[in-house]
Amino acid sequence: MSRFNRKDVRNMLGKLTWRRGWNAAKVLGSYYYSKWTGKPVQWGMPVSISFEPTTSCNLRCPECPSGLRAFTRPTGMLQRDFFRETIDQLHRELFYLVFYFQGEPYLNPAFLDMVKYASEKKIYTATSTNAHYLTEQNARRTVESGLDRLIISIDGTTQDVYEQYRVGGRLEKVLAGARNIVQAKREMKSSTPFVIFQFLVVKPNEHQIDEVRQLAEEIGVDDVWLKTAQIYDYENDPNRLIPTLDRFSRYRKTGKGYEFKGKLSNHCWRLWHDPVITWDGLVAPCCFDKDASHRMGDLKQQSFREIWKSPVYRTFRTQLLKGRKEIDICANCSEGTRVWG
Repeated sequence: MSRFNRKDVRNMLGKLTWRRGWNAAKVLGSYYYSKWTGKPVQWGMPVSISFEPTTSCNLRCPECPSGLRAFTRPTGMLQRDFFRETIDQLHRELFYLVFYFQGEPYLNPAFLDMVKYASEKKIYTATSTNAHYLTEQNARRTVESGLDRLIISIDGTTQDVYEQYRVGGRLEKVLAGARNIVQAKREMKSSTPFVIFQFLVVKPNEHQIDEVRQLAEEIGVDDVWLKTAQIYDYENDPNRLIPTLDRFSRYRKTGKGYEFKGKLSNHCWRLWHDPVITWDGLVAPCCFDKDASHRMGDLKQQSFREIWKSPVYRTFRTQLLKGRKEIDICANCSEGTRVWG
């Protein structure tokens, strides 16, 4: 299976308007101009945005700030009115909207209402879930919301393996949720959402890669994505999660421990097209700033356009172009190290 599916791509391209296409061209042009000259410019508005429904989560995954309850920023829920106000500022140029940053989206009672609002604006919508709340009712509501892509995290094909990373989780609920969404699509004769099993390859589950593909086929899931794991203390790997299969690891073994494989060139496409908005309105540069420690602005005090074109953002882009290795959130970034299977 591959990262791109014909039906999914056709659906995505159906959201592309002349205005969004021109905006994307401007953003891409400004990125390459900045990369080649070393001088940051930003033409256009974001092509994609990650919007955080909540920081709350029902699981306690060992390499996740939500799971570890390790945030310094507050836990809370994205409010419907604030979301709508922000989307109203952005929807004419915005092409792709990810309803995910940290936390479990389905814990927000207004989550699917917000998906529906974005879908009505003809924005391609996606989310990532641990699927513990995909009941029959929620599955039908998900299809009705117009969600385009649903990523289900499934990091094991047996309970004993699954729970080694998804601490506190029940594999049977994940599989039931996947079956519910597939069944709801069939009953409602809907081609969306495009359903993906995302398999985070770690040492405890690397022997189950073929099994997860088979499981996806049996259930009727549309695709399987294999993802490399971000390990915070990768030099020591205290949870013993770094896989032995080199292809699926962001790190290489050294005499003393592990080192990061990434080259960290002084440019990054994410910073030009794909910001993050936290549940309480902070704008972060990308999804690797888990704690929103690099705050570009606050939407409770400024419009998005003001933040996007602000001196703060320009300064951060300048720092990245001069020395990406000096920025903490870039030091363990997966750009260029992901595997799609």
